[in-house]
Amino acid sequence: MDLIPRSNVVHRFEKRSLLIAINCIAGLSIFFFGYDQGMMGGVNTAPDYYDNTMKFGHTDPKTGAPVIDNTLLQGGIVSIYYLGTLIGCLIGGSFGDRYGRIKTIALGAGWAVIGATLQTSAQNHTWMICARLVNGWGTGMLNAIVPVWATETAEHKSRGQFVAIEFTLNIFGVVVAYWIEYGCNFYKGGLTEFTWRFPIAFQIAPLLLLFAICWFFPESPRWLVKVGREEEARYILGRLRGETGEDAGKAEAEFQDIRNIAELERKTAKSQSYVSMLFGIGSGKLHTGRRVQLVIWLQIMQEWIGIAGVTIFAPTIFRTAGIPNAQVQWISGLNTITYMIATLICVFTLDRIGRRWTLYWGSIVQGIAMFLAGGFSTLGLEYEVGSPHARGYASGAVAMIFLFTATFGATWLTVPWLYPAEIFPLEVRAKGNAWGVVGWSIGNGWLTLILPVVFKALEQKTYYIFGAANVLTLPMVYCLYPESNQRTLEEMNLLFASDSIWNWEAEKNFAILKEQNPELVQAAARGNSVIDPETGYVKGGRTGSVARGMSLDVNALQVHHEESAFEEKQTFKHG
Repeated sequence: MDLIPRSNVVHRFEKRSLLIAINCIAGLSIFFFGYDQGMMGGVNTAPDYYDNTMKFGHTDPKTGAPVIDNTLLQGGIVSIYYLGTLIGCLIGGSFGDRYGRIKTIALGAGWAVIGATLQTSAQNHTWMICARLVNGWGTGMLNAIVPVWATETAEHKSRGQFVAIEFTLNIFGVVVAYWIEYGCNFYKGGLTEFTWRFPIAFQIAPLLLLFAICWFFPESPRWLVKVGREEEARYILGRLRGETGEDAGKAEAEFQDIRNIAELERKTAKSQSYVSMLFGIGSGKLHTGRRVQLVIWLQIMQEWIGIAGVTIFAPTIFRTAGIPNAQVQWISGLNTITYMIATLICVFTLDRIGRRWTLYWGSIVQGIAMFLAGGFSTLGLEYEVGSPHARGYASGAVAMIFLFTATFGATWLTVPWLYPAEIFPLEVRAKGNAWGVVGWSIGNGWLTLILPVVFKALEQKTYYIFGAANVLTLPMVYCLYPESNQRTLEEMNLLFASDSIWNWEAEKNFAILKEQNPELVQAAARGNSVIDPETGYVKGGRTGSVARGMSLDVNALQVHHEESAFEEKQTFKHG
């Protein structure tokens, strides 16, 4: 294949080894994402940072703990990053569809390097706010395109597991951030600017590595087909799926399916803008607007159930629980290790019990943990610091925080990132994933802006807000979110064909459509058809034929069946 440079790894690896290589690069990006999130927790507690440089707090002379004088400024510096990710993800989704996944990854990594460099050299809060915004742009681009690139190269059966494994690397990034900052605190007593500048600068290393090596990896075959580079796409698919033995024919079959989808996208491009998706304009029975709302609010609630506060403000949380300042940092770091290990649970359970039950048990345990953490903290603060009762209640509060983060890692961490990749039609999957990042940015930005104010006003009672949010997610998921586990993309289109927003109506409608469209369900299982989002009718198959009479509208199908019966009767009479 002369069209692809010989330096590309696609010539050296194939099948599983090539998929592992691709997911290592995706994992590197997601590692940076986790590191960047976890980093600010320790930076916010560095005396030189909050006192001398940013000037939003001072050190308590008795306890040595930071005292925040300007909570709005502290929250603003953290939250402006998420405005950047919101803008960046929208840019990344559009840029990725136009210029390719690899170029977008390189652009995002390069942009994030600039942002990280500006943060490292910040001299005041205005400088830091601008730097955080720039860094957010790069992160948003990467978050919008890397999951799409990974899922477009992976086989359908392994997509969920790959996402779960990648988010283990995400939390590994959080772990690395905490322990680097913990170690920096021992350098000259943690009082110099090195304590916070080095952890910020450290993220430049994986970003430079990502920028340098992404050029040596294959482009998404689906994007190549869309832009007419079919020979390259076919070669890459052959290397990904194999061409010999039992793998013979798999790459060609998938290639023909992708060609059908690319043709469908060209016919419906007028309805693929972000605005059209948000309001469901031109989506017909696919109800794209509803799907956009579901992924946005799932990501917002992912933050409001408590993880944003625990990740970024963990030191503050442990102090409100009565933990001495000297022990806060290592306890926070230990919590992130538990968090990372717990993510492995999701790798083995997500495809077994489904997305909804994963969210259910997560919300129940997390809610209990947050309410108990608030109660233990309140009781502990009634006693003198260091007394046996105070230490006992503080230990109980810390245990609940550990339980919360472990449960979140096993449940709510992965599903809100996986769900957008599953429920959107293929032709709008990249932009659909970008809408998920928009929800994540809104949830994080909103919460981190007000959390310093809330913690200052409510202290340990803040846990009760997180507990209530977990309770709220139970009816939300039950009523509005259909199960996506073990269902193909075509079945997703049947699942969201109902005009009702309620899950039980969607399932009922799905069962009817599945019964009325046996040919469609069989084709969906083989991956041989797609559905026109403009009309709601099945189009394609590898031969490009139109499946007569198939629709996502139950009433239309009933009318068609009646007409077919009448035609058969007339034919019988004239015969």
